[in-house]
Amino acid sequence: MKLATLCYIRQNNKILMIHRNKNKNDMHLGKWNGLGGKIKAGESPEECVIREVFEESGLLIKNPSLKGFITFPAFDDIEDWYVFIFCAFEFDGHLKTESDEGRLEWIEENSILSLPLWDGDRIFLKWLDNRNFFSAKFNYDKGSLIDYTVIFYPSVEGDCIS
Repeated sequence: MKLATLCYIRQNNKILMIHRNKNKNDMHLGKWNGLGGKIKAGESPEECVIREVFEESGLLIKNPSLKGFITFPAFDDIEDWYVFIFCAFEFDGHLKTESDEGRLEWIEENSILSLPLWDGDRIFLKWLDNRNFFSAKFNYDKGSLIDYTVIFYPSVEGDCIS
């Protein structure tokens, strides 16, 4: 199983995306994605997303907000992927235009769905503005979305312990 993060950095009605166009063997080749990557041993999801965004973009995000969790069974036709989905609105640094994986670009929010995306991304990107945390499972077969399920958890105030 693989543990990973994915972050959508937002500013002025735009989202920072990466066009994965560098590596011939990249399972995401030709797709536009948020930024992120695999969690290293001993690393929290928050530490991972901050590190990965910095490595890919040169931006140091602050206060990433965990929006959801997605399970992708055998996404690469081999292993299950478990992905923590974040949004970030605050950052410092100087944006690179290229990374080892592709070209970085600020995309108008209302244009995102017209890009070459994974079919599941077209679904969950709409959930990023939802106040409720989501947990979803997207089933793919050889790169094609078969089906998905989602649970939205209501915002809860107060402690879990009475």
